[in-house]
Amino acid sequence: MKWTTPMSVPKEHREASREAMHLALDQSSFYANRGLRPPAQLVEPKNVGTASGRLCSRTRHELLAFDDPSGCINGGITERQLVHVAACIRTVVNNQAAAVRQITTRQGLAQDADVGTIPWRDGSQARLISEIPFRVSIIDRTIAVIPLDLDVFHNGMLLVRDPAVVQTLVRAHRSWWSSGENPAAHPTADELPRYLRPVLDCLLAGTPDEAAAAHLNLSLRTYSRRVGDLLTTLGVSSRFQAGAAAVRRGWA
Repeated sequence: MKWTTPMSVPKEHREASREAMHLALDQSSFYANRGLRPPAQLVEPKNVGTASGRLCSRTRHELLAFDDPSGCINGGITERQLVHVAACIRTVVNNQAAAVRQITTRQGLAQDADVGTIPWRDGSQARLISEIPFRVSIIDRTIAVIPLDLDVFHNGMLLVRDPAVVQTLVRAHRSWWSSGENPAAHPTADELPRYLRPVLDCLLAGTPDEAAAAHLNLSLRTYSRRVGDLLTTLGVSSRFQAGAAAVRRGWA
């Protein structure tokens, strides 16, 4: 796959994001010690896998994340641990009402290809930036999951429910998302994301949306979103154009 270089973001932007997070966490700790805000919950390294699985299974609406699998691989995280993370993410993706938006790097996406912690071809959405400012997951905009060292979740993490901290991280994610590159916008001529194949088949067969969604065991909202992903991948603006474009690419 041939991609353009992800937009280079000044180092000052990354530092500002980290500083804003540190400030929000310091203020949260200050007020939590006085009983004015909910305290952060420490998760020890030995309990990270179980806690991560539980959090993902309870995600109902949205999972936002900054993650770079290449850093985990280089940092000594085992393949077994990464496979567990991938399974947790798939739990959220398979929840048809939940949106998964992950910000990563090109290197991270490439190294993750055989693991699947960022399943952007199979239902999640991704953006590429040159370097993530920190690692974090935000669940339903109510819980922030932050590595103790800001780098590796399996070294221990904090569960933060303070709305002020969560909103600070949501704003950071929104800002970086808008400046990132969409990997789905640069398909190759002979490659259709696997999760879009059944959607294309339904469009080519002229199956009504309601029937197609039921056939694929998807909500109507998720099916419509995947139709939009398919049009973007094909570089067209209508379903009629999608059929012709798919034929030209050899996908139909």
